[in-house]
Amino acid sequence: MKRALLIPIILMTNQLIAQQAVLQIKGFIKPPIARKEEVKDIYFNKEIKDPYRWLEDDNSTETTSWVEQENASTYDYLKKIPFKDFVNRDLKGMWNYVKYSNPTKEGPNFLYYKNDGLQNQSVLYIQKDGKDMAEEFINPNTLNDAGTSSLGSVVFSRNKKLCAYSVSKAGSDWQDIYVMNVERKSMLKDVINYSKFSNIAWKGEEGFYYSGYDQPNEKNKFSAKTEFQKIFFHMIGTSQKEDKLIYQDQKHPLMYKSIAITEDEQWLMLSLSEGTDGNELQIADIKNDPQQLFNVLSKGFDINQDFIDYEDGKFLVYTNYNAPNYQVVAIDPQRPQQSNWVTVIPEQGNKLDGVHRVGENLICSYLVN
Repeated sequence: MKRALLIPIILMTNQLIAQQAVLQIKGFIKPPIARKEEVKDIYFNKEIKDPYRWLEDDNSTETTSWVEQENASTYDYLKKIPFKDFVNRDLKGMWNYVKYSNPTKEGPNFLYYKNDGLQNQSVLYIQKDGKDMAEEFINPNTLNDAGTSSLGSVVFSRNKKLCAYSVSKAGSDWQDIYVMNVERKSMLKDVINYSKFSNIAWKGEEGFYYSGYDQPNEKNKFSAKTEFQKIFFHMIGTSQKEDKLIYQDQKHPLMYKSIAITEDEQWLMLSLSEGTDGNELQIADIKNDPQQLFNVLSKGFDINQDFIDYEDGKFLVYTNYNAPNYQVVAIDPQRPQQSNWVTVIPEQGNKLDGVHRVGENLICSYLVN
């Protein structure tokens, strides 16, 4: 019993010491007092005050000055905490070990992420046939001088000779998409800007689909509302200005759009969402319809649903329609009404948390307890 109580007692003692040490800190720079404005809005017949709205203007000199003063106060306070260096060393010691991700296979190559310990971003390595020595493929820590870039999507073309990957800088949602020759590890001239919340869907080796926006105002692109996301197709070897507009919706400015393509490249699969819950699935038969008109496969936005694959003329869809714990259904694009859906994997007692196709199998993961 004494051994069982030892760790909680030590933790409580350290916590009390830490609280006392913080309370004893004196003489630090006082934080600024933000001025208030008489700003009011009426929502649903209720008055809502918003006195600090002026701070939302990240381009104003007053906001910049306030942030600088706030930072000065914060860092002056933190540096005077007596046990800060101990905590810093302790955390680094706990985090400083080599970490690997699960490998993936792209053609003859295996890829995996590795972090030597305290790297800001894990490095993507490539290893041919699993026999040769692994080499750095993409190191996001070297993509800018500050080491604050991170990798998003990393997607290989159908023959695995080209790789398109997205990069975010300093935690921004804005992403740039680059294209690399896999064998030579050389960059192509193709660069896509103004992408956000986008996946990458290759069509053979000729190019890829992505979600993007019109060029934003550089002055306030990190704070301004982004509206009217569109789907484009980029042909390899051309400039972004030549990208073909595939889909847009002028009636719903905040709609998010995600695009994918079936393995046989007959269908484009479009997922539309208005937020973090609820979406709609649409499809376009690009093989037989040169106009690429999208039709609703499963209407939204009262349910959550995702494409899994396309097999034997039917779409496999992961959905919580009439199944709070989720199920997998097959939907015939010629008869997409819900009454015609066929259950492939029925709902279970535990939540079906994810479904992936591997060869001829569906790998399901369930959330238990």
